[in-house]
Amino acid sequence: MAIPYRQEVLRKMVHLSSLWMPFALFYLPWQFNVIMFGTFAVLNVLIEIAVFHGVPGVTPLYKKLFGKMARESEPGKFRFSGAPPMYASACLTALCFSHRVAACAFAILILSDTSAALIGRKWGRHRFFNGKSLEGSLAFLLSGWIIAAGFCLAGGYSNAVLAVWLLGVAVSCVAEFFNEQIHLDDNFTIPLMFGAVAEFLPLLLQ
Repeated sequence: MAIPYRQEVLRKMVHLSSLWMPFALFYLPWQFNVIMFGTFAVLNVLIEIAVFHGVPGVTPLYKKLFGKMARESEPGKFRFSGAPPMYASACLTALCFSHRVAACAFAILILSDTSAALIGRKWGRHRFFNGKSLEGSLAFLLSGWIIAAGFCLAGGYSNAVLAVWLLGVAVSCVAEFFNEQIHLDDNFTIPLMFGAVAEFLPLLLQ
C-alpha cells in the first residue's frame, strides 16, 4: 500500500540527508569507505532484526526516530528498510569503481531517486503496470543526466565518455523502474548499474 505523500516527503528528506555519501566516496580513501560502509551495513542489519524481534531499548528508539517514515510490512513478515542495501551498495561501489564514478553513482541515487518519487507521486498522470509514472521516470532520467554531465565536465572527460555515462543513467533508471519486479532494492541496484556501465563500458570500447 502506498504511503501518504507527506510521509513520502519525510522519507526522501532522510534520503537527501545521505548527500554526505558522494563526498565521502569522492574524497576519502576507498579502503576507508569499504570498511566504513560495510560496517554501517552490518550494524543496520542487526538493528533492524532487533527491531523486528522487539528487543527492549532498541525497538522503541528506532520506532520513535523512523517509525513515521517506514513503509508498512505485512504483519509477521520481516522486510529491510532502504538503509542496509544502500550501505552495502556504497561498500561495493567504493570497492569496484573509481572515486568519480562512485560519487556520481550515489549523487544519482540520492537526487534522481528523490526527484522520481516526489514528482511521480505529485504530478504523475501516466501510470505504468507497476504503478510507476512516466513523469517520475523522466524526472529521474533528466536529473541523472544533469548530474552525470556535471561530473564529466568537472573531470574533463571526452564526449564519448559522457555518452557512456548518460547510457549508465538510463540503465539505472530501468533498475529503478523495475525494482519491485526484480525484488532488489533500488538503493542497491541504481549505483551498481550506473557504475558498471560508466566504469567498464569505456574499457570495452577501447
